Amino acid sequence: MTMPCLPTVIRACLFDLDGVLTRTAVVHAAAWKQTFDAFLERHDGPSFRPFDRVADYDAYVDGRPRADGVRTFLASRGIELPEGAADDPPDKDTVHGLGNRKNALVLAKIREEGVEAYPGSVRFCEVARAAGLRTAVVSSSANCRDVLIAAGIEHLFEVRIDGVVAAERKLPGKPHPDTFLEAARELDTAPDAAAVFEDALAGMDAGRAGHFGHVVGVDRVGQADALRRHGADVVVRDLAELLEEDAS
Repeated sequence: MTMPCLPTVIRACLFDLDGVLTRTAVVHAAAWKQTFDAFLERHDGPSFRPFDRVADYDAYVDGRPRADGVRTFLASRGIELPEGAADDPPDKDTVHGLGNRKNALVLAKIREEGVEAYPGSVRFCEVARAAGLRTAVVSSSANCRDVLIAAGIEHLFEVRIDGVVAAERKLPGKPHPDTFLEAARELDTAPDAAAVFEDALAGMDAGRAGHFGHVVGVDRVGQADALRRHGADVVVRDLAELLEEDAS
């Protein structure tokens, strides 16, 4: 029998979405680059310094709520924009306008190309559930449910705490631990009996800040050392590495 290789105290698994369960992190990075590069060229002129879809994405936007990602990246360039309103049009140079532009690009990409789940992650979730572990998705994305449905994996999770739920319940996003803590609460599981699965540095920080029992870093882009520095107990390239055959 195949079993999840986790500490024996773990009773629940809390999964990030983009980059952990689905191959959508690269779509988000490309959309952020297109959004920020167009803005920076308008703001700084033709000599602007482009958004780096690896370094800037990992440091400033990955795993964060959309508006927080806009603020954090622009602050790194010494730029401050008006907040605007949540329904600002995508062509408006406000925090929410840029965020909405990025979201429109992501949704268009998903509609055109679909969504693919990582086979190793699907297998791990199936094995975890068969072993009696509780499961939840914890994502900053407001499109989380649509992505889960498009990838055909919504049925694998009992609880979904995403950008929509976080806004309704006024939960601060990653790197704060509140969304993960809310998922554990809904699964009736203490944080020290829950494992966090994340590919984002902000998610690592959230997992450690919440004092969860186990924090798994998923390294899809070659940032294993950074994931460890931010609190990962173990780093894997794919969740299939955490499956083992029970010899009993």
